[in-house]
Formats: sequence, structure tokens, C-alpha cells
Amino acid sequence: MPQTLQEYADWLSNRDDLIWPTAPALETPKATPFLKPLKRISAITFSIYGTLLHITDGELLFDHQQQLRMQIALDKTIKEFNMWNSMSRKPGAPWEYMLSQYRSLLEDQQLGGKVAKGEKPEINSAELWKLLIERLQKNEYTFDESFYGNLDDFSLKVAYFFHSSLQGISPMPDALESLCQLSQYGKKVALFADAQPFTLVQLLRALGTQGTLPPLSELFTQECFCFSYRETVRKPSVSLYEKLLDRFDQQGIPPEEILHVGSRIPDDLAIARSFGMKTALFAGDSLSIHASKAEVRSPDTKPDRLITNLSQIAEILD
Repeated sequence: MPQTLQEYADWLSNRDDLIWPTAPALETPKATPFLKPLKRISAITFSIYGTLLHITDGELLFDHQQQLRMQIALDKTIKEFNMWNSMSRKPGAPWEYMLSQYRSLLEDQQLGGKVAKGEKPEINSAELWKLLIERLQKNEYTFDESFYGNLDDFSLKVAYFFHSSLQGISPMPDALESLCQLSQYGKKVALFADAQPFTLVQLLRALGTQGTLPPLSELFTQECFCFSYRETVRKPSVSLYEKLLDRFDQQGIPPEEILHVGSRIPDDLAIARSFGMKTALFAGDSLSIHASKAEVRSPDTKPDRLITNLSQIAEILD
């Protein structure tokens, strides 16, 4: 029976022969929380990277400007999945050849997404690696389907491995406790994020280091999840917000009763605000926060509340 991604991730974490990057020490910007209670909040939505998860570089990256980081991640991936024997024997190191292939496909996804004008296409890392693997298969590349699953399952696991080798991740302080508390208050809690097919596994694994995870259905209202990779567009695409609000509308919850928590004003919170949602700026991570003084103060973009720790969300709720 092939392993699920969760099982595969657990298996990787128990291996002694792998070294993973770690997220840097958390640095918090200078900010004063504004925690005046908001009335009639029925639901809370969260961005993930930079809000619930502390990640190297402050956001999930597909390519890194430091070539050494890409070299290490690609070298590890090529070795882990025995790709070298099916790669072109062109001059240069294996990672250099893979990097050129990877960046070519990445650019195709960035420019070739079929989305409406004004929308921002999302990259699907698992699909990108699937294309790379299909190229290897033309040169007799094989993998263990009994362990990894079919091509789609295998591509997802390769994507997870590569990104885990590229960036370190840890949970934000008090993330699990805060989520559990909101659920206990009877609030609907959902994830509204630029995300990849492996993001939920990354999140749950990180939260699990802070305590015992309750069943997913007790922690989140999953039918209201809105992930960019599923919708093929990423923030600040307007259609992403429309789809989120449509799912909450089916739950009988209007925009003004939704509090969206994130660390970026111009391409997230400001858009949520324009749709009538309440917003809370998470200023708990210097790496991830994107909010100028002008944006914080402008009546068109300023968040309704400002928090420096996720536990403060409970104080905002009336």
C-alpha cells in the first residue's frame, strides 16, 4: 500500500541520514497591538505562510536568488530519488542541468497560466515536478509505485521533499492553542491562503509539535478552505476572494462577520477589506510582514485590528 503524503513526511522525519534547513530565530517588528473587541464575528480565516507558519525568507519560494540554496535542494532531490542515471549527460554538475530544466518549466507556469485579465496565476509545484519526471521517464526513469504511489502521488512527494530541502518551517508561537480556542468558542475557522498541495501537511506537522492535534474537522471548517493551487490563481486575484465568500455564504455567514488574519496588507488584507471583510494584521514576524506605515493608516487599506501574537485573536472577539 503506497504511503500517503502525511505518512511519507513522518517517515522522512525519522531518518537519520537527512539534514533539513530550519527556520531562523523569530524576530518580531516593533508594533503596538490594537485589540479592541469586534462585534459579531462568526468566522476567522488565516493565511498560512508568515501567519500560522514561520518560514525561511518569510514566504514560500519556488526559486531562490541564492544559487547555493537551489544547488543544495536540487542535489538532495536528485540523490534521494535516483534521478541522475536518467538525466542528460551534458557537461556540468547534475544540479545545474536540473536547475535549467526546472526554471524553464517554472517560467512556463508563471507566464502560461490561463487566467482572466488582472488575475495572478498560481504555480503548482507537484505539477511542475510531474513534468520533470515525465522527461526523465523518456530515458527509462522508474520509481517504486508500491511505496510512492502513481505518478501524481510520486510527483507530490518529490515536490514536498524539494521544498522541505529549500526552506525551513516552524509553527508560529501559540498557533495550535489559538486555533483550538477559536474552535471551542464555536467560531468557524478556515484557511485562506496561497498554498501548495503539500501545505496542509506542512501545517499539521508543525502544529503537532505544539501539542496533540484534534481531528481536522474539529479544528477547521474544511468546506470553507480556499487554497490558491486548487483555484489556479493566487492573491491578490479577486476571484479567489469571491470563491471564499461564496463558501461562507453557503454557511450563512456574510463578509462583515468574517475576520481575516494575515501579514500582508497590499496583496491580501486590503483586498479582503474591499470585499467587506474585517481584517487583522499579524505583526509577529519581521520576515513576513508587508505593511507600510501609509497602508496601516490609510482609510482604504488600514486593518481593523493589529496583533503581535496569535493568542491575541481571542481578545478581539466580542
